Amino acid sequence: MLETLTDRLGTALRNIQGKGKLTEENMAESLQEVRKALLAADVHFRVARDFIKRVSEKSVGQEVTKAVNPGQMIVKIIHDELVNLLGEGTTELSTKKPLRVMMVGLQGSGKTTFTGKLALHLRKKGYTPALIACDVYRPAAIDQLETIARDNDFLFYCERDNKDVPQIGQRGWDWAKQQGADAILFDTAGRLQIDEALIEEVKLLRERVQPDESLLVADAALGQEAVNVAKTFNEAVPLNGIVLTKLDGDTRGGAALSMKAITDVPIKFLGTGEKVTDLEVFHPDRLAQRILGMGDVVSLVERAQEAVDEKEAMRMAEKLQRADFNFEDFLSQMKAMQRMGPLGSIVKMMPGMSGIEVGEKEEKKLKHTEALILSMTLKERRNPGILNGSRRARIAKGAGLEVRDLNALVKQFQQMKKMMKMMQGPKMEKMMKKMEKMQGKGGKGLPGGKNPFGDGAGLPGGLPDDLGSRLPGGKNPFDGMKF
Repeated sequence: MLETLTDRLGTALRNIQGKGKLTEENMAESLQEVRKALLAADVHFRVARDFIKRVSEKSVGQEVTKAVNPGQMIVKIIHDELVNLLGEGTTELSTKKPLRVMMVGLQGSGKTTFTGKLALHLRKKGYTPALIACDVYRPAAIDQLETIARDNDFLFYCERDNKDVPQIGQRGWDWAKQQGADAILFDTAGRLQIDEALIEEVKLLRERVQPDESLLVADAALGQEAVNVAKTFNEAVPLNGIVLTKLDGDTRGGAALSMKAITDVPIKFLGTGEKVTDLEVFHPDRLAQRILGMGDVVSLVERAQEAVDEKEAMRMAEKLQRADFNFEDFLSQMKAMQRMGPLGSIVKMMPGMSGIEVGEKEEKKLKHTEALILSMTLKERRNPGILNGSRRARIAKGAGLEVRDLNALVKQFQQMKKMMKMMQGPKMEKMMKKMEKMQGKGGKGLPGGKNPFGDGAGLPGGLPDDLGSRLPGGKNPFDGMKF
């Protein structure tokens, strides 16, 4: 997500090094590179121009303290301006019940898929959602929404032989209330481009169902054209929020930086994949951190809390502490990680890991590991020591791999257990004291003479002070951990 913008900004910001003070002269060239990075990412030219102007005004004349270098100073300024550009604070939906939400947008933007994602999101918050099919033109649009509703046990309403969209919307609203639904989602039709008929139909439907939220679902890959689409729909409806879809694809991300500034309509959700679970509530500060390659710790922990059962996590922690885990435990952890999403997206949420590429090769290796473990019997998973030659040959054949692949996995597993045993008792205590001593010296003695966990692990201002209150359950999983 947004890799092009992240890479280009990273290159531009690395050029500011070794300067004691940010001046107009030493800033000009670097800010020109930042401007080029924004334009190359399809950020609207006026937004890019104003952004650079504000950053320049705040940067020039800033004294660089001994604690940070000019590069860190400018990153902080750009981070703050990105947050301001994207819109400060969270932008959740209205909490009223019943809640009516109407989706609008061009054909192919992902409205129908997003309707299902939003229904799942609202159900997690205690709502009973109903999906109303108001797209009577696109072939199989009704079937697609019905499939999503059936697979996820949502209420569903459609009229296959009726072309009167406002009437369908009104009847669907009345039916949903009778069924006890308190979140009614209207999936409307789109066109390949904006036309008068589309806008008029959206206006009539809005007048009939009186939605509490009108959301524009826009393909992030549209770039600057997405801004024009947002302006047109906002003038006609008007809009309460914007949803950017397909951020998992090859998108340059300029729409995210332009739409809020041009339309003054907040971005509320990000679509990050094709599954109904691939939806993120939009947080400007978190996206700004991702754009600058700082990761997104809060979102990563939120994903983990949704994917990992707390009791299972405690059981696994105890087993790891005793170095008493097996392939059955290993498989359980792999399943939990898969529920968090693609490995590449998880890695990019880790501070300082934005430049690490996790491609098909790494994903394929994980699948091979899973196939090998699934080819074992339950007894073999729980007792890896019994894996003799004949068993290994059978397991490798069952996974469609070579025996050497299984041997490599078993060797890696044994090394991991050996390492866990080394981290117990006096040896572990001695190691921890040594690390604390290094840390007390400001990182001296570490490779490169730097403490990798210093200065907030690369985050502006360190980890958020209110991290715990911003997570489900109000708990901070980092409490008590020393870095």
